[in-house]
Amino acid sequence: MSTNRHPLTGASTALGTGSSAAFGWLDEQARLRADAGLVRTLRPRPADPDGLLDLAGNDYLGLTRHPEVIEGAAAAARRWGGGATGSRLVTGTTELHAELERELAEFCGFEAALVFSSGYAANLAAVTALAPHGSLVVSDAGNHASLIDGCRLARGTTQVVPHADPEAVRKTLDAHDGPAVMVSDSVFSVDGDMAPLTELAAVCREFGAGLIVDDAHGLGVLGDGGRGAPHAVGLAGADDTVATLTLSKSLGSQGGAVLGPAKVIEHLVNAARTFIFDTGLAPAAAGAALAALRLLRREPERAARAREVAAELHRQLTDEGFSAVRPDAAVVSVRAPSPERAVRWVADCRAAGLVVGCFRPPSVPDGISRLRLTARADLTDAQIAGAVRVISRSAHR
Repeated sequence: MSTNRHPLTGASTALGTGSSAAFGWLDEQARLRADAGLVRTLRPRPADPDGLLDLAGNDYLGLTRHPEVIEGAAAAARRWGGGATGSRLVTGTTELHAELERELAEFCGFEAALVFSSGYAANLAAVTALAPHGSLVVSDAGNHASLIDGCRLARGTTQVVPHADPEAVRKTLDAHDGPAVMVSDSVFSVDGDMAPLTELAAVCREFGAGLIVDDAHGLGVLGDGGRGAPHAVGLAGADDTVATLTLSKSLGSQGGAVLGPAKVIEHLVNAARTFIFDTGLAPAAAGAALAALRLLRREPERAARAREVAAELHRQLTDEGFSAVRPDAAVVSVRAPSPERAVRWVADCRAAGLVVGCFRPPSVPDGISRLRLTARADLTDAQIAGAVRVISRSAHR
């Protein structure tokens, strides 16, 4: 019987010994995760949130359970059915999708928009379709996994630069001769800090490079009435700037979108594989997102309130002696001593009625574990103070 070496573990495996040999290496991977305190488990979210205060989800504006948003989803499902039935280019586009795209583009200040089944798919589309052979992709070291995966799939060459460092971007672009794009989150999901978009745009323009901004954590929180980070810094509508976003955070639904010049959107329709070959966004999700967008237009104060809540959480946590990053949007990051203690801290918070997020390696590029809190516009001052009390009493310092 012949043997072979597994490419990941180096373990000797016998050929033809049955199914146990095929994935036997997973046992070692599971042991390594357990030893490092990095085992992840699925926990179903309760349908009735009574008794739990959620500071882990990304419902920044508190719209997921808003009656208008729920009715927007229900009405769309009643009219268009439970699913999109096909890809956007076949049967997956409804009048609702086109309406959502028009209103997203107008609200955020861009010429055109294209809706995808997820924000992840939108990022893959933008990066891969705008970075062909011979091009350079400059990627911030703190970017979200979806941008990183887009860079990996793109046919251009990717160069990762230090986090939030326009000068490093300049040096990288200066060494390249040919088309280039710079990709960056607007607000980084780990620490909640905002990218220096004005400086990045200036560097890109110096070298004729495009700028792709993932505004997943900026839409609904930053800019005039929540119009997003590109709008806040005057980049919305620029012919060299593309924004991606998700409908699953501030808009309380699901899906994603790419916004930019009309010719960019037309190119994505014809070239982006995650648009051409993916089933379209379900009508219910499009209906919910559209209802949330219209509600935000009527109640723009929700964006400012989300920022106020984040700032107050940060103030009270630092007053308690915690190391917390000052938030630029709605994400508040609190440093934890280790992965294992972070997990215990989160579990103790939950037992006390507070749900918070936990970021551990490999989700964090610097290897530092964190509690991740997300501010919500619908939180009261009493809920903010109560959350800080629970975090302090549950802390594993």
